[in-house]
Amino acid sequence: MLFGKLMPREGNFFEMFNQHADRIVEAARAFSHLVANYSDVNLREQYNRDVDNAERAADRITHDVNKALHKTFITPIDREQIHSLINTMDDVADLIQDSAETMALYDVRHMTDEIKRLTDLSVKCCERVKDAVYMLEKIADPKVADAALKTCEEIDRLESDADRVMRSAMSKLFREEPDVREVIKLKAIYELLETITDKCEDVANLIEGVVLENS
Repeated sequence: MLFGKLMPREGNFFEMFNQHADRIVEAARAFSHLVANYSDVNLREQYNRDVDNAERAADRITHDVNKALHKTFITPIDREQIHSLINTMDDVADLIQDSAETMALYDVRHMTDEIKRLTDLSVKCCERVKDAVYMLEKIADPKVADAALKTCEEIDRLESDADRVMRSAMSKLFREEPDVREVIKLKAIYELLETITDKCEDVANLIEGVVLENS
């Protein structure tokens, strides 16, 4: 389908994608601040609320996209692509919130270097997702399409980096941590953080499909 088609106002899917990507980055950066200030209980609670607020806002946008999808006769890209993209993006926001909640529920007492590294990679993945999403509306331009594909490749590389960090973290955890409870807690956190990058890669794969089919 052509990107130049006139659409009902409620069918402005690209703008809603952009808004959702903004909320993903907002949640990721709030979570990063939570990790960086974990020893300060007040700041930890503040950034936890920021994560929750961003995730709820992302949920509302996802609802709006799915609602608009049912009301819009002509869509700028394939309907299934719209549905898959917004829901996979929402999975990213959900996983960031899950990570923050799990730390609180499991009463994690301190941040390991591995948590910090995985958090940093997660934030970078989310930022690259935002960059790629923002290009979608203009992928009829070959230069923009090429830039979007390169951004998706960068997300893939970041996910691979996160995978290596997690494998190393797991190896260290099972070799060096004597407290079984800590092993269980940290294993869950490492897996959640790595899954954020996995889901960002899923978003990148969907964007690649949109670009290749519509540019």
